[in-house]
Amino acid sequence: MVHGVIRSIAPDVGVVDICHEVPPYDVRAGSLTLVRAVQYLAPGVVLGVVDPGVATARRAVAVEVADGEAIFVGPDNGLLAPAVSMVGGAGRAVELTQVAYQLAAPGPTFAGRDIFAPAAAYLARGVDLAELGPPVDPLSLRPGLVPLPRAEGEALATEVLWVDRFGNVQLNVGPDEVDAMGERVTVRWAEEIRTANRVEAFEGIGPGQLGLIVDSYGLMALALDRASAGEELGLRAGDLVTLTPPGG
Repeated sequence: MVHGVIRSIAPDVGVVDICHEVPPYDVRAGSLTLVRAVQYLAPGVVLGVVDPGVATARRAVAVEVADGEAIFVGPDNGLLAPAVSMVGGAGRAVELTQVAYQLAAPGPTFAGRDIFAPAAAYLARGVDLAELGPPVDPLSLRPGLVPLPRAEGEALATEVLWVDRFGNVQLNVGPDEVDAMGERVTVRWAEEIRTANRVEAFEGIGPGQLGLIVDSYGLMALALDRASAGEELGLRAGDLVTLTPPGG
């Protein structure tokens, strides 16, 4: 239906889908999906909807970045914030209140169809941002919450950002932060302890071994070769994982 609304308003606009598999209600997962993708998107309008606060007082917004090169449309709940920051920060922003650029809603709980998709389509057609509603102070936009690792002596406390469809467990830490630990790293979570080998490719992980690999986004991930590390280790987004040198 969102595609249909966009096509009806801006029939010549191309639409590229980023993802439709964000877990329900998971704003952080949506924001991470968006920030991973944004550097590879062509200039234009970016529509993001993970909106558990739909029909509440949360604002619907459009945020211009990079001197108008792109506009982000979505709920003001932190979803857009990391991606907006990644491309240089917010310039102009408005609250989407102008009903002339919305659909008449039979009910208030499908803002993706009735508010966000029409706004994105009209912006793609060249309607100026200011036509869609009153200005919003960019500093008042809700920030995103992306966890940071922390050092605890020789240990590094990390968090699982997400588990991808192959079962690779992405941690919120880059390779530079674990290089000093060497080629074998002790991994602790819940009541479990495993040793992970630093590898460059999945095939470098031997049978029964756990690998620690730099993933396609430049972060460290726990992985198995052709199997799901998330399933075997019982890890999911938000879980705490501690990395230490062997014997640490």
